[in-house]
Amino acid sequence: MNGDDTTGAGHASGPVSPTLQTTVRALHVVAELVLAGPQFRASGSIELAVRPGGFGTTAPPDLRVEGAELVAASGRWPIRGTTPAELADAVGVDVGEPADLYGDGSHGAADEPLDADADDARWVAECYARGDAALRAFAPEERPVLWPEHFDIGITTGGISYGVSPGDGLVAEPYAYVSVRPVPVGPFWNVAFGSARPMRELHDAEAVRAYFAEGTRLLAGDVS
Repeated sequence: MNGDDTTGAGHASGPVSPTLQTTVRALHVVAELVLAGPQFRASGSIELAVRPGGFGTTAPPDLRVEGAELVAASGRWPIRGTTPAELADAVGVDVGEPADLYGDGSHGAADEPLDADADDARWVAECYARGDAALRAFAPEERPVLWPEHFDIGITTGGISYGVSPGDGLVAEPYAYVSVRPVPVGPFWNVAFGSARPMRELHDAEAVRAYFAEGTRLLAGDVS
């Protein structure tokens, strides 16, 4: 959510990796310029989805990020040490974000040097996987979407947004969120858009689902 552990070692309960934000930045840029942009131009959709080990397109072209690698039918390429333009050329798509659809996003450039740490990328993938499983258990009638703009996986139901972000300018590590306006008063509601809980405190999908359910319960006025 933007206000702007199989796991990588140390992330599940330990300190946040010093390279995490750089990795999230690289993954976000690839998601927008190499996956969502080409998908929008080919298929008219920007929706991405969680895939084993990472995330991928939901319509042609068939591309995904697995850990710190871009994967296509023709092969796989490390993200570290490349640029979006080089990766797009490798898989045969035109580089670039979805045009004129939103104002935020990574604002990545086609020639931006990318650096994705493999352990950090695995941790982000694990957080997305927990979030996807939790959302499907919490609201089976909804389909979680990984949105390239804010790079979070989420749903909105009953005027409330639930999801998992890999981190942003407000919370600098992966976190689960419950977002609602106006924001209620109380210890659960700890950020400007509602509530956020670091994923390293939510050790499996059931813990994430329970966090979403707690937010729903509090919004319904049940403080027992």
